[in-house]
Parts: sequence; structure tokens; C-alpha cells
Amino acid sequence: MRAIQVIKPRKIAMLDDVPMPEPVEGEVLVKCSHVAICGSNMGPYTGTGLWGEMKYPNPIGWAGHENIGTIVKSRCKGWDEGTLVLAQPEGYYGFAEYIVCRPPAIARLPQNTPDPGSMIVAQPLATVLRALSQTDGVINKTCAVIGQGSQGLVFTHILRLMGAKMVIATDILDWRLDWAKRYGADHVINAAKQDTVEAVKEITNGEMVDFAIEVVGFVDSLKTAAYLPKRNGRLFIFGMPHYQTQEFPWYHVFRKELEIKLSVGPECGPFFQIAADMVLDDRSSCLRDMVTPRMPWDKAPEAFDMYADYAKGTLKLTLEL
Repeated sequence: MRAIQVIKPRKIAMLDDVPMPEPVEGEVLVKCSHVAICGSNMGPYTGTGLWGEMKYPNPIGWAGHENIGTIVKSRCKGWDEGTLVLAQPEGYYGFAEYIVCRPPAIARLPQNTPDPGSMIVAQPLATVLRALSQTDGVINKTCAVIGQGSQGLVFTHILRLMGAKMVIATDILDWRLDWAKRYGADHVINAAKQDTVEAVKEITNGEMVDFAIEVVGFVDSLKTAAYLPKRNGRLFIFGMPHYQTQEFPWYHVFRKELEIKLSVGPECGPFFQIAADMVLDDRSSCLRDMVTPRMPWDKAPEAFDMYADYAKGTLKLTLEL
């Protein structure tokens, strides 16, 4: 089968003779039609931050985890061959033509789904749903989302859908902020041009926000996020930290008595089906628009470079097999 392997920083090998995986009891084998690139793939690809200490080459197919395809072999009761699915592969070996996966990290899609590739956005939506299920509600709360890549945009959309009183979106790229407004942000801040903390203070008349979500993981974004909640407010860290240890304003957080919550994505399987259903209906079908650009499988080296370099329009960049 075909597969991708990161063999050294910013260097991809396109393989076409990789052995096909075999499902064990409780698993299914999926032939993939689409696989998306995630921001979490960029550290291993570029070899920056804590990823600079990892060994290359990476395992074959790692760490793809956003896949659409059809079940071609099943050893799992209730999951029939021929079923179109959203799937998260076992071991995150998703940059491959065939993957094995198991419930609950798999969701049924209608066979007549229009543009099945656009359904790949349900995977990041599932991670956001899981994250927000771990914290208090947002109804009538002022919220800020730091970072408006694909994950940040999903947070912006869902906060608005869940009844947030105000959503403030920040990013360093104006074109991403345009998408944030499209998904319901009341205010946008370009952090490369404005002091984010001062801008939030002005927007909220000095009160600051009830709930800040950090979706980047870089040193500066984490530091900035810590200064946005009001006293006894909440700080949710979702972005993957760029280093094992990094500077953070702990004294400020301590004095403000902030509640800190963290979430990471692999355990999002139980939210797969509800996320897929939301993207299929009017609740979150608008998220399908961010599955852009679409590129053929053999353009993967170019696609990874585009994503790593923040090329305009690269949101949920998806490879088509």
C-alpha cells in the first residue's frame, strides 16, 4: 500500500510498497479516500521545539489521525464492509492508504454523503466537543480563543453555538481572522499588530474574559492567554506545548486564582458520531467549508511545506488518495 514517512525534518518519503495492516478481533480495515494534516503533525515534521530531540525517521504513516474511507474488512460486530466512515487509526498511523481502527473512534457516514472529504472536519470537532465537556458551561460567558487555525475556528464556532455572550478571536494572520468572523467571532485581534491583553481589556471595559482557550501551544501565546481571564476565571490549554518546559506567568495565575484545565485529543472517540452528525446537519455543516485546500496524495511534500509555512488558505488541508 501507499504511505508517507517523515525521514528527517521537512523531508517526506512517498512509499508505495508498505505491507497492509491486518485487523485483529474488534477492529476494521479501512481503505482511505482522504487524510488531513493537523497542526500537531508540524512539530514532528519540522523537528522544532521538543520534537528536535526525537529520532528520525518517524514510523511509517505516523502521526496521521484524521481519515475518511470505506471499511473493506471487518472483525468488529456491527461494522459492515462497504460502510463509509470517519476513522481515527490505531497508533495514529493514518498517513497511509489502509488503516485499522476500532470503536469508538469511528463514525458511520451515509453512503450518499455529498463531498465525503469535507466530513474530515468532524475529527477536530470531536476533540473540541470532548474538551468542552470537561469544563463548566459557556452560556452567557465572555470567551477568548487564542489561535484561529482549524482547531481555533472550531472552538470559535462551537462557543457561539453553545450560547457564549461574546467570543473574541486572536491570531497573527488577518486571513484567519476573516474566517473567525465568518464563524461567529464578535471581535478579532491581530496579535502581530496589537497588544492582545490591552485589546481585550478595552473590548471588555476592563473586566477581561470569563473563559480563555489557548489553541497554539507556543510560549508567547500561552503567556498571553494567562492574562486574559478575570479573577477566578478559567484558562483552557488545548494547544500542544512547544517545549517540555517553558516560561509561564505562574505568579499572575496564582494571584488571580484561575482555574486551569488541559485537554489532548486521542481520547475523543466517544464524540466521533455526534461530531459527524453535527457536521452532516445544520448545526455545524458550515465547518465543511474549512476543508481546504484539497491536494492529490502525490503532492504531500508540497502540502506539508504549505501547512508548516502558514500558506494562505491552508486550514484543514486534506490529501485525496
